Amino acid sequence: MKPFPSLEIVPPLKGITKTELLDSIRPFMEFGPRYINVTCHRDEYEFRAEPDGSFSRHLLRKRISQTAVCAAVQAAFPEVEVVPHLICGGASTEQIESQLQDFNFMGIRNILVLRGDAALGEKRFTPERDGYAHADELVAAIRRFEAGFGRDHIFTLGVAGYPEKHFESPNLDTDIQYLKKKVDAGADQIITQMFFDNAVFYDFVRRCREAGITVPIVPGIKPLSTARQVDLLPESFSIDIPLALTREVAAHPEHAYRIGEEWCLEQCRDLLAHGIEEIHFYTMGRSDNLINILRSCF
Repeated sequence: MKPFPSLEIVPPLKGITKTELLDSIRPFMEFGPRYINVTCHRDEYEFRAEPDGSFSRHLLRKRISQTAVCAAVQAAFPEVEVVPHLICGGASTEQIESQLQDFNFMGIRNILVLRGDAALGEKRFTPERDGYAHADELVAAIRRFEAGFGRDHIFTLGVAGYPEKHFESPNLDTDIQYLKKKVDAGADQIITQMFFDNAVFYDFVRRCREAGITVPIVPGIKPLSTARQVDLLPESFSIDIPLALTREVAAHPEHAYRIGEEWCLEQCRDLLAHGIEEIHFYTMGRSDNLINILRSCF
């Protein structure tokens, strides 16, 4: 099979037009991405003071909805599969089922299933009273939902893997056992959190195979774009930045964009040389660097 890229996009902030969104995606099409993941985020609320001294809760919707983005991308690029995220966070079982009904109606056949982050202000993730606490529970629920239609595997389900372990897990071996529970519940594919050291990914794949995980494991990567990301990415995603990369950026912070692009390009070349058939790209921020990388590799 010829290697191919896949992409992840974030629904844009309100105010952007559909044309602007699609124009930001269109340059990637020449490289034949197999699918585009569309993230979702749990609802956020703010509390406003009322004249009587009480506070009322108000829903904040800062971004275009995931469903609207999926529909726009489907219509504009029918040759590319749209893969929405589905998260446990902030959703009841009824809301989850309703979303699955919508996906089925839209002809969406691939979903990335995630637990999601804790709510703003929470130290640890808390599920809804009538929701799911872990991604393996949500995977199993989707398979039961399919059975209600009298069909198996309406959806192909992806789940997340963490080559450097999820920040809540005590160690990598335990985290891989949690990952195996997601696969055993019915997941078809694993997409990894971003990483900047391919040796970490290869070791992760080896450990997964030794643990009995046989489904495809897709590496997820992104180029470093700014000097600040040396600090921000580890803080936000609980990942390591290799010492060689941090030293080069520290020595030439004004060239961080180029340095990050070259580092990511070498990662891609090495992954392809090791027989990897798909590389998943996180498209956060400017896209010129990713376009250059895709042009060199695909």
